[in-house]
Amino acid sequence: MYIDIDFSIEWEEQFQQRLDQDGPFASWEMFNLAYEAEEYQAVPSFDGLVAPTYLPQLQPYDHQLETARKVVEELNGKAILADEVGLGKTIEAGLVLKEYMIRGLVKKVLILAPASLVNQWASELNEKFYIPAVPQKKTYVWEQADVVVASMDTAKREPHRDIVLNQPYDLIIIDEAHKLKNSKTKSYAFIKQLKKRFCLLLTATPVQNRIEELFHLVSILKPGHLGDEKTFKAKYKRSRGEDAHEDIQSLVRSVMVRNRRADTNIAWKKRNVENYKVLFSDEERALYEEVDNLRSSFKELHGFSLTTLLRETCSSKQALGVTLSNMMKKGLLNEEVVAPIVERMQQVTSNAKAEHVLRQLKQSGEKTIIFTEYRATQAYLQHFLQQHGIKSVPFRGGFKRSKKDWMRQLFRDYAQVLIATEAGGEGLNLQFCHHMINFDLPWNPMRVEQRIGRIHRLGQDQDVHVTNYAVEQTVEDRILSLLYEKISMFEGVIGQLDDILERVNETKLESYVHEALQFDDTEQARERLSHLTSIMQREERNEDGPAQSS
Repeated sequence: MYIDIDFSIEWEEQFQQRLDQDGPFASWEMFNLAYEAEEYQAVPSFDGLVAPTYLPQLQPYDHQLETARKVVEELNGKAILADEVGLGKTIEAGLVLKEYMIRGLVKKVLILAPASLVNQWASELNEKFYIPAVPQKKTYVWEQADVVVASMDTAKREPHRDIVLNQPYDLIIIDEAHKLKNSKTKSYAFIKQLKKRFCLLLTATPVQNRIEELFHLVSILKPGHLGDEKTFKAKYKRSRGEDAHEDIQSLVRSVMVRNRRADTNIAWKKRNVENYKVLFSDEERALYEEVDNLRSSFKELHGFSLTTLLRETCSSKQALGVTLSNMMKKGLLNEEVVAPIVERMQQVTSNAKAEHVLRQLKQSGEKTIIFTEYRATQAYLQHFLQQHGIKSVPFRGGFKRSKKDWMRQLFRDYAQVLIATEAGGEGLNLQFCHHMINFDLPWNPMRVEQRIGRIHRLGQDQDVHVTNYAVEQTVEDRILSLLYEKISMFEGVIGQLDDILERVNETKLESYVHEALQFDDTEQARERLSHLTSIMQREERNEDGPAQSS
């Protein structure tokens, strides 16, 4: 850390001049006031945090204070804040920012967050930390404001890009930093070009696909800290020795802080999770079996595509219809093959899963967030609930920032239900809601954990209720059984859920699970999945390319 020290002798000349002219001198009372003001602003020590004394209304948790202290004192203001979802990474970043501002080390600040969180960041910094953060909207505030909050897409787009890159920043904070794990993206290149003194990267999943992604994140903070990428791969990816892993863990600890729920002394609200299996109607079952018949009637269809179609059938006929249409346009299916399926679809007049969800919503009467994998299902559910007198709002990744803020506000003040897709749920903080329904189950249980983290987080004052829906005797049923109810089989071998699943990219996980689902014998499938632990351990040394994000 470099601290500029300026020596000035102007005061001596002015003081001598006043002595020669016998004044003018300030009153003793004014001198005491000035002295007290300077004493109040003085930072008494280089050790410990002074920010909390300036924020009496803020009551941070111990792990948040310790994280801020460690970043300032040990990590030189360059760190990955990788707490589990819901532990308050924003508060930690705010404490670090406030500390540096009080110490006079930071003035010009840029905060890059998902578009849906820009206003939330600005509000929290103003209200909780008394930091005058300004969201970048239509008017340019890059140069006028000292603390600017903007989305990555806005900042990297012309004409904003040149303005941002030409400014030196004392501190840059990047929320949802896992989006920068691919070094070949424009966003990554943009961040690398920013002039920054201190930098904080916030992400609950610092490693999800490949170990190289951690290398790329660390390289933003401290280029060369892990050596060059080629050497890093050779030394750590191919090495089976414990020394290499201990070495990388030591290096990573010098740039990353990760707190887990289990490590805190917080009395978390109870989490109640219920797995509910639904029976298809006769028409829905006939449609499902018609789709499943593609396994034998159209062998050119890739098994993975078939599994996707079956999952969509379990979600809604609307989701199935969209994919069938797209596959026909691409020449993957022909009209002769699709015609019997379309005929069955026309006979389906209800959605058994949606009917159960409707009953649950009416019975509870509570605000509920529903997650679905498919936009077509999202649109269907909104229309279905409206027909039955339940107000709902959609939420998805494609919405502009203003619309996301509006949807969140409508959910809080007006609607009972918010229906979100996976991309839309990123960064959502909904502590005022404590009921969640997973209408569709993703392959990766870690994604469900991240969903739950939207409501089961700091600030939640109610027990959280989560319902996972699956249709009985379908691919969903088997996914629920093999991946969710039997996940403890994996935990005992490797470690906690996030440790396990962060080691394997989602595309490969889907591939392994898909293979297991091909077995009719549940024991065979379970045996197949039992090998997943060793596969995950080998993933660190796999040279395949990264998975495509969903």
